[in-house]
Amino acid sequence: MNLKGAEIARYLAKPDPTRPGLLIYGADAMRVALKRAEAVAALTGPNADQEMRLTRIAGGDLRKDPAQLLDAVKAVGFFPGPRVVLVEDAPDTAAPAVATALQDWARGDAVIVITAGALGKASALRKLFDGHASAVAAPIYDDPPGEAEIARWLADAGLREVPAPAMADLTALSRALDPGDFRQTIEKIGLYKHGDSAPLTADEIALMAPATIEAEVDDLITLVAEGKADAFPRLMRRIEAQGVAPVMLCIAALRHFRALHAAASDPGGAVAGLMRQRPPIFGPRRDQMARQAQSWGMRGLEEAVRHLLDTDLALRSSSRAPTMAVMERALFRLTLMPRGNRR
Repeated sequence: MNLKGAEIARYLAKPDPTRPGLLIYGADAMRVALKRAEAVAALTGPNADQEMRLTRIAGGDLRKDPAQLLDAVKAVGFFPGPRVVLVEDAPDTAAPAVATALQDWARGDAVIVITAGALGKASALRKLFDGHASAVAAPIYDDPPGEAEIARWLADAGLREVPAPAMADLTALSRALDPGDFRQTIEKIGLYKHGDSAPLTADEIALMAPATIEAEVDDLITLVAEGKADAFPRLMRRIEAQGVAPVMLCIAALRHFRALHAAASDPGGAVAGLMRQRPPIFGPRRDQMARQAQSWGMRGLEEAVRHLLDTDLALRSSSRAPTMAVMERALFRLTLMPRGNRR
């Protein structure tokens, strides 16, 4: 039986222990590993490893010794409780051994969980599970987790007070991060909020979300965008002393001003435009950048981006001008540029 759509996530969160086998496959190894861990934990309950109720077999080993799968499925454990035999990274050559184990499976035997990479329609493993009367195949696609799945992860992390704005921020973040990074971010938020019953806020999400630019470089670009010329030289000297390359500063500035331009030109407003960024921008920084976008206006930001593109070309040219001085001058000119909602 082949699962489809939303039923994949629902089933893997609570697999049926009366079904003999579960095939989890997909091109993204991290997504497959996360789903496999979730399904195995739901089938075995806690302490399965310590109680020897989880047997692991490398998929490639079944070609040399196909009988080991059936032996593991039929083995009687020392501890009571549900058992799982996990076959990881199974190749198509493992299909005959898996077919034998499924055919001879009986109630009380260990449930067989198979993981594999991307499987085409001609795959022997996929055909075996798709056509089986009771075994289940769960294809894992590159789609980001849905709101229901995020809510379940939040509950597992002890987070139950999640208002709609915070959930919207988390959903946007899930589309920007790899699934493993996003799951770790939720766990980090859960640890941060441990013992705190107050609802989750956008500021807390922003605090826990992975940073995309070094903090001091980000602070420098913020000074430039807000026209704080007095504070610029001191921070510029500090960043220069850290050995940050001028080209990297230019890339960071371009990223920032392009994000502001996209926000200023978004029909839904600056905040909506910033939420559409990849990765999306959260919390106080989002509000700060929305104010910057409104202050500069679309035409002013077009000028700023054009100025930075010219600077980038100069930095990469054969000119003998000192590159850090060129970059510093370009940023300082932006700091002094007039603002005022120019559209």
